[in-house]
Amino acid sequence: MAKGSDSRTLGLILMASACFPGTRLEGYQRHALHDSARAWPETNCYVDVWIEILSQLGLQPQAALAFTLTQDFEGDQFTFFKYPLEDLETIYGIKVQELAIFDDVAAHITRQLERRRLCLVEMDSFYLPDTHGIAYQIEHGKTTVAVNRLDIIAKSMEYFHNGGYFSLSGADFDGVFQKNPGDALFLPYTEFAKFEGVLGASDTVRRSVRLLSRHLARKPSQNPISQFAAVFPDQARELTAKPEGFFHKYAFNTLRQLGANFELLSSYLAWLEQNGERDLTLCIAAAETISNTAKAAQFQLARALARQKFDALGTLLEPAAQAWQSLMADLDARYGL
Repeated sequence: MAKGSDSRTLGLILMASACFPGTRLEGYQRHALHDSARAWPETNCYVDVWIEILSQLGLQPQAALAFTLTQDFEGDQFTFFKYPLEDLETIYGIKVQELAIFDDVAAHITRQLERRRLCLVEMDSFYLPDTHGIAYQIEHGKTTVAVNRLDIIAKSMEYFHNGGYFSLSGADFDGVFQKNPGDALFLPYTEFAKFEGVLGASDTVRRSVRLLSRHLARKPSQNPISQFAAVFPDQARELTAKPEGFFHKYAFNTLRQLGANFELLSSYLAWLEQNGERDLTLCIAAAETISNTAKAAQFQLARALARQKFDALGTLLEPAAQAWQSLMADLDARYGL
């Protein structure tokens, strides 16, 4: 839509346009993968938003979590794990591709909402009220949201973010769409999802198991947790020279990504067992050990920084490293290509 289009007409269209018309702020129920009782109720913005999207479609987000087997240690962080787009198509029949942004961002989103297509957009968390106390009005950072409703005239938006469904308006609307005077405009990376060919559930388990075998063949060639453990004490020491608050960024990209990834893997394996795959109890327990060990290590990291004692951090992850080794061996024996 060109910038010269009648914005009032556009606004009226938007008042009736939503990808999920039945989704409302009042009474919104998070998916069970975001239950507050979990060790890691939220994982990362991309996976979390897809969990909620799939739930709104009546699909089971656990079915496409086999990609968690491929997480590696990248030298300074664990892989920022994401639902691969090809997996979303294989398991659910959802087609996702990049949306070219060459005009007003809100106008592009509007056009897709009119076609019942959901846009996933990188936005500045500084203007997202749901990040209150973390980033909202505190610091700028990119994060992925999925826009379900948009009203340009009223300057309001409803969106999926992390583990929930939220709204913003007014000055925050101007902020996320870079409409404030002096904003340095950039074209955000945007994807859009097409739901026309969503698959039924009848063959989901078979498709998921085939995907599991393919991802298992792509797992790291060396134990990523052992690799991280070898440098963990030195990386922790380096945190003492970083600005206040850097601890949270480091922990998010290391221990949280590790722990959350393997908690999702444990949920995936439990889902397989509930749907007819047997004898996965030990594998589920191993994935949970990795998740829980990472959680405990995060607390120990904070304590080590307070005490300025780091040597003991090197052995904290041994149970997780051993669990990874046995988990991959067990899965290879059963699902290896």
